[in-house]
Amino acid sequence: MSYSNSIIFGPIPSRRFGISLGIDLSPSSKQCNFDCLYCELEKANTVDKMTIYPKVEEVIDEIQKSLDKHPRIDVITITANGEPTLYPELNKLIDEINKIKGETKTMILSNGSTIYKPEIYNALLKLDTVKLSLDCVSKKCFKKLDRIHEGIDIDAMIDSMVNFRTETTNKLVLEILFVKTLNDKDEEIELLYEAVKRINPHRVDIGTIDRPPAYEVKPVDFELLEKVANRFEGINVNIAFKNRPKQINSYDEKEIVSMLKRRPLTNEDVENMFNLESKEVLEKLVKKGEIKLTNSSGLNFYKIS
Repeated sequence: MSYSNSIIFGPIPSRRFGISLGIDLSPSSKQCNFDCLYCELEKANTVDKMTIYPKVEEVIDEIQKSLDKHPRIDVITITANGEPTLYPELNKLIDEINKIKGETKTMILSNGSTIYKPEIYNALLKLDTVKLSLDCVSKKCFKKLDRIHEGIDIDAMIDSMVNFRTETTNKLVLEILFVKTLNDKDEEIELLYEAVKRINPHRVDIGTIDRPPAYEVKPVDFELLEKVANRFEGINVNIAFKNRPKQINSYDEKEIVSMLKRRPLTNEDVENMFNLESKEVLEKLVKKGEIKLTNSSGLNFYKIS
């Protein structure tokens, strides 16, 4: 079977990662070991391996054509209609991409379910950014929300994420998607925070449903996401929320330092929270060296120096 351009989508602008070239390793159908309640793809039975997929040579050929046509691609993003780490030749594919990518970065969007398999773990170490999902920590929530394939072990996933973060020389980003009445309870948020602290990723993106889901589930509100971000003390947290409300206030030096001691703030946080005078105070603190602006996988964070 020939897939040609159905493998490639983009290049498209990404707010966090620049110009992204998407690679779909399951262009013909959904093949995933999760059937998440919030998934924007159609409902489907879970699988533990891909049975229909493009050859490595076919994928590389399409990537090379895109790189030749669009020389300013910032990141090659490996994904799938489903779970990309189920692709049986992932390690070989990553090796071949690394041979042709030049200065372009590589990234994978994965549900994290296979990271405790040595062949997957070692393949992921070769990527510039690994972005993994972690929606629940308790087994009950994990099974109910992510509707996992039999045998997937959340404890083994988290342990491997912890090890991966210590071993990788590149970037590890976590993504948590909150769903009303499922993983928005205080006890689940606390379990997530404890797991995130152990994993110590470079960044955590938190969000909620913003596209029609496969099942009848509801998004949480912005206030819940803000509560989570404040609970995740000391972590680089990015709140992804469409039409985010502006809550403009005035802050003095002491208040800004206190706020940043609790959690780093993104540029978007500052734009949505700080009035003009507060922004000027923030920049003075940066110039004095009390606060630094650091980049974490494409997002700038204000942090205590």
